Order: sequence, then structure tokens, then C-alpha cells
Amino acid sequence: MKITTRQLVESAVMIAIGTILSMITIASPWKLGGGITICSMLPLVVISFRHGTKTGVFASVVYGLIQMILGFSNVQYATNFIMAMGIVLFDYIVAFGVIGFSAIFKPVIKNTLCAIAAGVVFTFTLRLLCHFGTGVWIWEALWPNELGWAAWLWSAAYNASYMIPEIILTLVVIWATYKPLKRYWEV
Repeated sequence: MKITTRQLVESAVMIAIGTILSMITIASPWKLGGGITICSMLPLVVISFRHGTKTGVFASVVYGLIQMILGFSNVQYATNFIMAMGIVLFDYIVAFGVIGFSAIFKPVIKNTLCAIAAGVVFTFTLRLLCHFGTGVWIWEALWPNELGWAAWLWSAAYNASYMIPEIILTLVVIWATYKPLKRYWEV
């Protein structure tokens, strides 16, 4: 993969912005927990739309590695190597890496705003599925939920409780800022 200096610099800036935004969270008011960030993945969507999926996936994986370093205590909870690798891969590298595919609808959907929205819904849902899988496979084994729910139900409820609001908030911000930033999106 050949990456230009411009793509590298824009990716670095967007990864930095996303990382800072990931530190600003809205604690959920519901019992299940979780936290919603203020559009922390939007910069990754922008990179994907501006420079394509290869650059988008690269930037998203780097972002995922940074998130893993910042949340390394999660990996330390694993009781064996397989669990640790599951957390590293499916809660960080793959979960964030899929955001780089946000532009896959760009050639198919002519309306750029609709293509962006479809990409966000699709890739954020893929991220949700990654977290759902580790919730059932790993986290339920480490800490069974206190409500006594089935592992799949708990994982779905917990992960959807922050990912669905994250999807909605990101879509609202894209919709509100698309017109003034249209030139930036449509490269």
C-alpha cells in the first residue's frame, strides 16, 4: 500500500482528534453502564471517505492500537493467552479497524451524504458485533452479569446501550456539518 505524505499527515491528525474525542465521554444514565464518546470515530470515517478504504483501515487499526494502549487494563483481565488475544483482536484491532470500511458505499450510492450515513451505520454495527462477540465469549466468563441474564442478551443490551447512541450522535453531527464541509468530504 502506497500512502502519500498528505494521507499520512491527515491520518495522524484525524487519529489524534479521534483519540482526544474518545477521552470525552458521556456516562450512560442507564443501569447497564458503558459510555458514549463525542463522535470519536468520525475522524476515521472522514479519512476513509477522503482517501479510500485502504488508508481508512490503516488509520482505523492504528487508532484501535492507541485505544488498546489507553485501555490496556482490559487486556490484563484475561485469564489466558487466548482470552487476551480475543480482547486485543475483537475489542480493539478488528472492532476499530472495520470503521475504515466506511467509504464502501461511496461508489454505489450517488448521494454522498447518504453514502456516508450508510457507511457509518454499517461499520459501527460491525464494531458493535465485535464487542457483542467478546461480551458473550470473554467478558461473561470473567464477570457474569449481576442481573442473571443470558450472556447473549446481556452483551447485546450492554453494547447496544452505548453503540446505538454513538451511531445516532455521529449521524446527527455529520448531517449538521455536511453542508458547510461538503467540499472536504467530496474529494
